[in-house]
Amino acid sequence: MLKPLLLAFIFLTSISASAQLYTRTGDQGDGTYANPVLPGDYSDLDAIRVGNYYYAISSTMQFSPGMLVLRSADLVNWEMIGHVVKDLTQISPELNWDKMNRYGRGVWAGSIRYYNNKFWVYFGTPDEGFFMSSASDPAGPWEPLHALWKVKGWDDCCSFMDDDGQLYFIATNFALDPKNNKEYNIHLFKMTPDGKQLMMETDSIIYQAKGSEANKLYKINGYYYHFFSQVNEKGQRYCMMGRAKNIWGPYTHRPVNKVDRQKDREPNQGALLEAKKGDWYFFTHHGRGDWEGRPASLLPVRWVNDWPLLGEPGMDTVGQMVWSGKKPIEAKPRLYIKTSDEFSSKKLKVQWEWNYQPRDDKWSLTQRKGYLRLYAFNPINDTASNVLLRTGNILTQRSMRTEKNEVLVKIEVGNMADGQVAGLTHFSTAGNSAISIKKTGRALFIVYTINGRDSVIAPLNQKYVWLRSSWDIKGINHYAWSPDNRHFNTINSFSVLTWGSYRGDRIGLYTYSTQSEYGFIDVDYFRYEYKGMPGGKH
Repeated sequence: MLKPLLLAFIFLTSISASAQLYTRTGDQGDGTYANPVLPGDYSDLDAIRVGNYYYAISSTMQFSPGMLVLRSADLVNWEMIGHVVKDLTQISPELNWDKMNRYGRGVWAGSIRYYNNKFWVYFGTPDEGFFMSSASDPAGPWEPLHALWKVKGWDDCCSFMDDDGQLYFIATNFALDPKNNKEYNIHLFKMTPDGKQLMMETDSIIYQAKGSEANKLYKINGYYYHFFSQVNEKGQRYCMMGRAKNIWGPYTHRPVNKVDRQKDREPNQGALLEAKKGDWYFFTHHGRGDWEGRPASLLPVRWVNDWPLLGEPGMDTVGQMVWSGKKPIEAKPRLYIKTSDEFSSKKLKVQWEWNYQPRDDKWSLTQRKGYLRLYAFNPINDTASNVLLRTGNILTQRSMRTEKNEVLVKIEVGNMADGQVAGLTHFSTAGNSAISIKKTGRALFIVYTINGRDSVIAPLNQKYVWLRSSWDIKGINHYAWSPDNRHFNTINSFSVLTWGSYRGDRIGLYTYSTQSEYGFIDVDYFRYEYKGMPGGKH
């Protein structure tokens, strides 16, 4: 008992300041909201308003389908509605289940815009370059990816259509020149009318600074605004705005917020949005990641002399973080992040994302009605100490950071094969844990795993088992299992959820085999309730 107690003491006495920032999130039900409005991994945000709705996109790295699309009627309550990238191998074979070589890379930040009666999404990957797609309906289907520019060392792009219909593209080159290794270069290009090709002869560097990225372009009241972020002398990332009468500049620049990494977690990449006429907001992620990833907050925007200030202006007239406010709009019904799944549909619900592009012949929602079937196959390297990160059959969703979270799954294990492992996991590249069933010969065992180390908990002598994961706002997780969904056996040891490779913790279902590729599990349901946020229990 000494070691678990010592670890608990060390962890509880070293919680980062960010872990204590909030206990309330989202819509408070009284006309106000509390930040973050999305207490999960919603990184690299951009958003627009079209009609009565707001649409946002969020980067997904190596998860598939890629580039999440969200919708809101009031900027506070959001729902997932789709993904832009159905098949990650359109980007690179390294994002496939048999390669898995893009942790922390893959689908990075992008932009969403609406023109010519379509939604347009542009995004980049650090290794493969820039891609785009368009759709009449932001929920999809999206057109097959078009490779805009195959290039390495670039990121954080945005498209822009001017009043005359001319299209532009802005992005950062972060592949530093050895002779000038302190600055990133921000480039502006014209695009062809179809938005599928850069006019390379128009390339112009419009800004250089340490870490300058997160680019967005706007035209408001006759001014062109170039929003971006950069890094100050303390290594903290804050927001800048450039303003000019000509899109090519020259731009006048000024900071539009100030940050304190420990107190506000660096709100620094997002979108300017107008709600009611004259009421502006900044929908942003927090750049400093914690175990839940980079959550999303909503800040009021004050315009002073045609400069937007993000948050509450301080004595120096520079904006600073606010943690609550009045809702921009009252809209019903409230939208919310759906998490549970009874697997009664022929398609996976939108909250699910695979770790890398999945092997399509190894899962099914139709072979047994009302169940998710997962087939086992060998990890890429089954001798790896972190075998879960090399397992090609993990179905995941974001772990929320609220006061109380609980996932319960019911699994039939009667068709497992010798050497097969299957269960419920929390994972990131910095650490993982799982409660699982392992078959050895003809025997089944409940196994607890922490960072690749297995502990056999108990034998299992039946074909159904219930697995449970419960975690709190500090990211302390406890697993339990039950033979009947009434009497649960809690694992004595706890696990701590972690952040790694620009991603927060994921909870997921998985299976793999250390022997031949036989055996499968059937998952009856995945029920995830999160509390402390309206709409969480459903």
